[in-house]
Amino acid sequence: MRRRMHDGHPNRSQLFDLKHDRGGMVDIEFIVQFLVLGHSSHHAELLDNAGNIALLGRAAAAGLIDGELARRVADAYREYRQRQHRLRLNDVAFARVEPGEFDAQRQAVRALWDATIGRAAEAAAEAGPQTQA
Repeated sequence: MRRRMHDGHPNRSQLFDLKHDRGGMVDIEFIVQFLVLGHSSHHAELLDNAGNIALLGRAAAAGLIDGELARRVADAYREYRQRQHRLRLNDVAFARVEPGEFDAQRQAVRALWDATIGRAAEAAAEAGPQTQA
């Protein structure tokens, strides 16, 4: 699904698209939804629509993800949204910035992606194809 979204919003520039490029807002949103879908049956605190930043904190408090990494990704989401809003107020068509401007934030998002969705994908690949009963 993430690949489909990326393909639907190609960035042919050399700039970093805050929303759609790898390490951006959509990746954070996917991580949060992955955590909610995968763990809310055992962690009711993930069930309400508290927003991505709060849900990252709750997932960390529940021990589902590293607390420091959750804080860094929550900060990244906040910074991305603030910049996106500033750009929109100036009628910029796309929320894109110089590629190195958010390197630390992008690395944090990628690290959390790898620790959650990446780990699950690896486990699924190792399990191999499931047979139908």
